[in-house]
Amino acid sequence: MSTVGVTLLILGALVLLLASAGLFVLRDALSRQHAATKAGSLGIVCMVAGTALIGGDWSWGWRALLIVLIVWLTLPVASHVLARAALRERGEQSLPVHDPLRDPPA
Repeated sequence: MSTVGVTLLILGALVLLLASAGLFVLRDALSRQHAATKAGSLGIVCMVAGTALIGGDWSWGWRALLIVLIVWLTLPVASHVLARAALRERGEQSLPVHDPLRDPPA
């Protein structure tokens, strides 16, 4: 199990390194946040799974599952908020006509 765990740790570190390189190479904010969130979530999941396998105890497995669920629930929301902010900064008119953040219900 420890060999698989170390392999997952190394794979996760390489994926995160690739995602961080994408932050410097890609041109606009939308491409950068896409690279950071998609590859970042895969890298974190690989590293957490590797850590759980190296730990070898069921308590590590439950902790790893909780961390993976939190990452998978929060990263898409953060990515969406960053994309909206980037579009607003650009002045894009592709936002919906009724924006609940700008126009709260009366």
